[in-house]
Amino acid sequence: MVIPSLRNLIARFSPDKFKIGSCISKTFLSENMSPPIVIQPQGEHKASVIFLHGLGDTGHGWSQVMSEELNIKHVKYICPTASSIPVTINMGMRMPAWYDIVSLSEFDKEDKAGIMRSVNYVHGLIAEEEKTVPSDKIFVGGFSQGGAVALYSGLTYKNKLGGVIGLSCYLPLHTEFPSAASPQNADTPVILCHGKADVVVDTRFGQMSHMKIKAFHPTVEMKLYDNMGHTSCPRELMDVKQFLGNNLGVSP
Repeated sequence: MVIPSLRNLIARFSPDKFKIGSCISKTFLSENMSPPIVIQPQGEHKASVIFLHGLGDTGHGWSQVMSEELNIKHVKYICPTASSIPVTINMGMRMPAWYDIVSLSEFDKEDKAGIMRSVNYVHGLIAEEEKTVPSDKIFVGGFSQGGAVALYSGLTYKNKLGGVIGLSCYLPLHTEFPSAASPQNADTPVILCHGKADVVVDTRFGQMSHMKIKAFHPTVEMKLYDNMGHTSCPRELMDVKQFLGNNLGVSP
């Protein structure tokens, strides 16, 4: 789900601002997966943010947001692009997707195999970053379908993370929790953000996910935005930047 407001940003994308796949091992790439877009930190590399796009988008869209709206000194941003696969809910059309979606209302038909492939990929990206920064300085986040994968990945990772960010999303495979949750991330900060006017991923799914996570993970917060649909807004981006700054101990 491409954010309409990002189209102009994508059009302004300038390749010389970024490096393609820098410091990312090809071990973690599937055959038809492009290398991630990597925004190198200003100054010494002290923390990393891995951010996953929504259905049909690419890493380019959110990399521009990371560079212009969420940029914090010493933080490296990694924006991967999902493999192109047929997506059932979109009449079988091939597009970048972290897993297949049959329905956005019948969660008993989730593509568990696809979700777990993407989770394993994200875990591999995190492990790669651990070679240069401590795990508790690594954040994983995403929008929509990417946010769903980020939530599952962050809550189940074997080592302590800095935080988890879920925008306009839901917790996939929710019946596996709390048993699937990693004890190492039992108190890792989690922020969920959702528009009250979202008709793609209904706001109530975000709220239900918040309640589900809150039952076993007390350090989760949720922010709702009036008149925001399945997109982002300046207030939300400010809240995400504040979340990163607070948990890194720096002024954003």
